[in-house]
Amino acid sequence: MQLQGSSVDAPLDGALPLQQHKVVLVVDLVESVRLMASNEAAVVERWQGFMRFASKCVPEHRGRLVKSLGDGLLAEFDEAADAVQTAMALHSHFIPVNKSLHPNEQLHLRAGINASQLYVGEHDVYGHGVNLAARVASLAEPGDIVVTASVRDGIVDGVDGEVEDMGESYLKHWPEPVRTWRVHPVRAGQVLWRPEPREAAATDFRPSIAVIPFEARNPSPEHFVIGELIADGVIAQLSRSQDLRVISRLSTTAFRGRRASASEIDGRLDAAFVLSGSYATLGGKVVIMAELADTRRNEVVWAERLSGDTMDLMEVQSEMLGSLCTACAHALLNSEVQRSLVLPLPKLDSNALMLGGITLMHRSTPRDLQRSHQLLEAVAERHKRVAAPWAWLAKWHIMQVVQGLSGEPARDFHRAIATANRALDLEPNSSLALAIKGHALCHLGEDVATSRQLLLEAAQGNPNDPMAWLYNSVWSQMWGNAEDSVVEAENALRLSPLDPQKYYFEMMLAASYVALERWEEVVELCKSSLKKNRYHLPTIRSLMTAQHELGEKAEARKTFEIMLTLQSNLTIDKYLSSGGESALRRRVAKVMESLGLPKN
Repeated sequence: MQLQGSSVDAPLDGALPLQQHKVVLVVDLVESVRLMASNEAAVVERWQGFMRFASKCVPEHRGRLVKSLGDGLLAEFDEAADAVQTAMALHSHFIPVNKSLHPNEQLHLRAGINASQLYVGEHDVYGHGVNLAARVASLAEPGDIVVTASVRDGIVDGVDGEVEDMGESYLKHWPEPVRTWRVHPVRAGQVLWRPEPREAAATDFRPSIAVIPFEARNPSPEHFVIGELIADGVIAQLSRSQDLRVISRLSTTAFRGRRASASEIDGRLDAAFVLSGSYATLGGKVVIMAELADTRRNEVVWAERLSGDTMDLMEVQSEMLGSLCTACAHALLNSEVQRSLVLPLPKLDSNALMLGGITLMHRSTPRDLQRSHQLLEAVAERHKRVAAPWAWLAKWHIMQVVQGLSGEPARDFHRAIATANRALDLEPNSSLALAIKGHALCHLGEDVATSRQLLLEAAQGNPNDPMAWLYNSVWSQMWGNAEDSVVEAENALRLSPLDPQKYYFEMMLAASYVALERWEEVVELCKSSLKKNRYHLPTIRSLMTAQHELGEKAEARKTFEIMLTLQSNLTIDKYLSSGGESALRRRVAKVMESLGLPKN
């Protein structure tokens, strides 16, 4: 399909149209030339039926059908999730049609989706972002939906679709490789790991609560951050209570603006209670409407209206957030939640820098890691007295090592420790900084006892911090008890069921199963993890080890070769020198040596 007129070079009459951030969906008919040549009249008739369906389907998903080009269409949306759901619905149109047709006559679509700044006119959209959507559509197989990074960041794996990492591709007339993902419809009953029912979780009797970002009654870019600010502040305070299990902030963000029911949220987050609401602003004032719902009974158990100054939300001890937390906890637990200090949250731009830095860090490619470092340094420079950016920068140094990008692993682990110490100077009780410092010491193997002490302190200080539990699991894998490692990894995954870094949590649980020689479960989890991030070397090594131990020599060899394409200079000595020589690392090294990896 040719998108003539949909580029920045297209002739425009008069002034340029308004430039806006939009999500564009490009759909075209696979092998349209062959189909038309075979039976033009029948294909045209079926395509007309499809376009009648599309003209209703696109608006139903809050989109605009921009144009049809005979063998394809172009639509634009405000939200990535709407574009993905539309593409899935359009694909489904030809399923009943094709049942009565010969395979050579069947009609199949392929779709590409990209999000960027575009010139949006009354009858068209213009910009390189449209061309990129068409380019990534060319990567799709019949029935596929392929999306760019800007769209991947706007959807939730497991909710909007099942996401598969396609890696980087060189596209025609595009200056650099483009990272893409394939999106499949969510399949019922295909969850690899889910929390045990609350009644069966004998080790944790605390009620769980999910705090969903509050929605704006008068939405605008400058007001968008307030809903995030409320959720962050409430989560930060409630998380200090030993009586509550608070779902990860990154997981609850998945439900922002989705109008999901309490039971739907419970099904995804395993939350007995959901705190949500809305807010309205006028001048310097804000009014918050909050409600607490019991997901088991699907009913509201408490609701309240609060008002105050907008700037109060930025204070270390916010009166509105304190009142909201106290009232909510009283309704839930019939006792007050201990109030604690909440660090000032960064402004919207700073928040975007932080989230971008964390997300790119876990994409694992050298270019993404470099960009992640730039973003996190910018946040740390802008907010010199906030610990979180320094803690994530410490994690960044560890990621350099685990991805095989460090020339001197020991040096980078020590840099991680020094950076974590800087975060702890600002906030001595930061569970994130304590966990990351303990994690670096764990890998070094120089002071195993201190690393364990730090990790336990992090988990005890904030039992709702999934990273603290995850790094305790790593310690147990390397130096402790394998059974403990599984419990700790499962607890981390339970606290972050929809986390953007879920591939990392799945990999850690898989590594725990390696220590217990549960090889089939290792393979299953590693494959799921690699669908989300195919460049993560620890996942690849765990998969290779499991395949080798299961006797799947050919599969293990393929995985080994993939590992070498990502880390071509790897040797046994380099691998063992990148961390303490635990029994688990020696086992992986033995497998790699048997597959032909040189010693030095």
